[in-house]
Amino acid sequence: MAISLGFSPADLARCRFAVSPAFETLAAIRVATGPQGPGHHRRWLEGVRPRLDALDLSAITLLQPRRGYTPDFLAPPPLEPVGRFEAELTRIAATPAPVVRNEIELSLRDSPGSGRTELGRMLLGDPAEVLSFLTQLIRMAWHELVEPVWPRVRALLEADVAHQSRRLADGGLDRLFADIHPTLHWTGDTLVRAPGGDEHHDLGGRGVLLMPSAFKWDEVVVITEPPWQPTVVYPARGLGGLWEPVRGSRAAALARLLGRTRATLLTGLDEPASTTWLAHQHALAAATVSGHLTVLRDAGLVIGERHRHQIRYRRTLMGTALVRGTSGRS
Repeated sequence: MAISLGFSPADLARCRFAVSPAFETLAAIRVATGPQGPGHHRRWLEGVRPRLDALDLSAITLLQPRRGYTPDFLAPPPLEPVGRFEAELTRIAATPAPVVRNEIELSLRDSPGSGRTELGRMLLGDPAEVLSFLTQLIRMAWHELVEPVWPRVRALLEADVAHQSRRLADGGLDRLFADIHPTLHWTGDTLVRAPGGDEHHDLGGRGVLLMPSAFKWDEVVVITEPPWQPTVVYPARGLGGLWEPVRGSRAAALARLLGRTRATLLTGLDEPASTTWLAHQHALAAATVSGHLTVLRDAGLVIGERHRHQIRYRRTLMGTALVRGTSGRS
């Protein structure tokens, strides 16, 4: 099962990159309120948790089901290379009422029974009032959750765009999609995301927008519903170091002991991960990651376990004790 996008010659000339603060705000809400783990955003979440109590984001949370459709009008694909939040919010607020109603209905269908709850009925009310309400929620979430850290997040996203643009210039789409994300594959004139739904869409000259994301860290999102430009949102390179604090004495000592790259890989293994995934998260070559993991494994700090067709690495008790500065045995 996969989602595929078919490119014509016109589409090949209409590929572009963009960064969206509105999309990052929606994705940050999902990280802060959703059922999935925070991944590399644990430190960020600890910092914003006190402010979450003052925000009732349940309406946005309901419209972002764990598996299902999120209304695209809440963060439309940006028109500029680096979107400006206020400009994006203006576009959101100008969404036509039929689009608001249709996309909310599509989303609530993926949360069975939600349309009969008080909140669901409210979201199915007058589209103009609902749109105004949701726009204000997004504005508040931006100010409280994302704006304070936006310079750091934006720098990561722009670094990814610069890296991917160089690969595109050096070797075209073949080279770009060779390692933009482990779930994306380029075959002939078709971009495939697997696993995924069982869908194929011909771009028909509309091209595709490629958008790195910091907060959408766990998967690739493919947007195909009109009237929006087809968009592929993928986790940005280097997420593993996004919230890395200024090196304190313990962290500095660990880096001196293991070397900075091995220390970074070890501290970032809060959840089991494959070599390919770690390479993407830390902006390293897969061979480099493999070599460092071999050393960490031989030292008893990590262990590799087979998961289907992958080997996923996790810290041992000794590795965790070393990271946390406590005693332990593997």
